[in-house]
Amino acid sequence: MSRIGKSPVVIPAGVTVEVKDGIITVKGKNGQLTQEFSDVTVTVEGDQVQVERSSDHKDQRAKHGLYRSLISNMIVGVTEGFTKSLELVGVGYRASNQGQKLDLALGFSHNIVLEVAPEVTVETISEKGKNPIVKLTSFDKQLLGAVAAKIRGFRKPEPYKGKGVKFVGEVLRRKAGKSA
Repeated sequence: MSRIGKSPVVIPAGVTVEVKDGIITVKGKNGQLTQEFSDVTVTVEGDQVQVERSSDHKDQRAKHGLYRSLISNMIVGVTEGFTKSLELVGVGYRASNQGQKLDLALGFSHNIVLEVAPEVTVETISEKGKNPIVKLTSFDKQLLGAVAAKIRGFRKPEPYKGKGVKFVGEVLRRKAGKSA
């Protein structure tokens, strides 16, 4: 039995969870999230959500812990929200935003302008003597991760000098340069 899958998800006050026709809907103060599910049964009992599987088939075992984690992330998202921060390491690398438009100068011949989804809030922090930071916040963890990965994909950190877009706190594997 999946250790993650068999533990129930506690529903905090102010959050409503509805299960109907293979779709689970979670509503809270930050917003509303929906997720389709299959091969497992999801039941809401009081202030807990329980995910159960009917057999030990490989597909059901794989999805048991997955759907429990997705439901847990949805509940945390509509109550607290999620944050990811990206750091721009490199000379002349800059970031600015006007509303949902993120403008990145990453050493290319042109600036990259990215229209960020309305569910994700963008904030840029530029301090003198420090690397620019792009701070993303959202109640949808999957969408937040996709947007952060897209921004990181514009200029991944290279292993020799560490230049590029990296997550704050990410440890890069550095290589030694050529020796004389």
